[in-house]
Amino acid sequence: MTELGRTTSPAPVLPHDSEPTDRPPALRLSGLGKRFGEKLAVDGLDLEVPRGSFYGFVGPNGAGKTTTLSMATGLLRPDHGRAEVGGVDVWARPLQAKRSMGVLADGVMLFNRLSGEQLVTYAGLLRGMDRETVAERTADLLRVLGLIEAAGQLVADYSAGMTKKIALASAMIHAPELLVLDEPFEAVDPVSARTIRGLLDSYVASGGTVILSSHVMDLVQRMCSHVGIIAEGRLLVSGTVEEVRDGGDLESRFVELIGLEGGHEELSWLRL
Repeated sequence: MTELGRTTSPAPVLPHDSEPTDRPPALRLSGLGKRFGEKLAVDGLDLEVPRGSFYGFVGPNGAGKTTTLSMATGLLRPDHGRAEVGGVDVWARPLQAKRSMGVLADGVMLFNRLSGEQLVTYAGLLRGMDRETVAERTADLLRVLGLIEAAGQLVADYSAGMTKKIALASAMIHAPELLVLDEPFEAVDPVSARTIRGLLDSYVASGGTVILSSHVMDLVQRMCSHVGIIAEGRLLVSGTVEEVRDGGDLESRFVELIGLEGGHEELSWLRL
């Protein structure tokens, strides 16, 4: 493995079980790049996410995770490169591409003057679903996510964890082929986190694909089948979790690749 920042060659893609060649991957990013002023946020990134995988997208703060996922899902236009969902170009055919994906974006405002039930209903109707189906699925999602009692409450009055759950319900209402979730477990209590994990596991088992960004390596190691590690806007490595962690634990492998060891320094004044 070449040291971080000393190579411009593509990230190694570790071998994994191949999917049928007649179907494109759930997500393909080709040469994706974005700059904010002098800051190069994403640097010609290439990535393929296999269909039916639970894909963890991890990296340190400022690595380019959110910028990459925003470009991949049509929320942020790339400076260059291409993003395809199921073989459909996200920026050339945005309506067709977005029909097949659900997105839980980090920091995007919800219509929080609606109740939880109204917000999920609105998301379904916006997708062109009929009212009866929307009503049935909304009730199912609220029940599974433990939000029945808060269904009539304004989203503005939800806790941070409840807001994550109602945003997830809105992303899943149309049963997309691909779910892209940016930090879905942030501020979520352990009981709710277990509920969400069960829902996502069931979704993947039924043929769906999940891309999940997280800072919690243990969570990614336990939940995900595949993982990609990004730093300074470049994909360092991708493959199955077993391949990437290479016989160790994912957190140690992550630190090894990023090259930022920490936690051993002491502050002389911080002693009681």
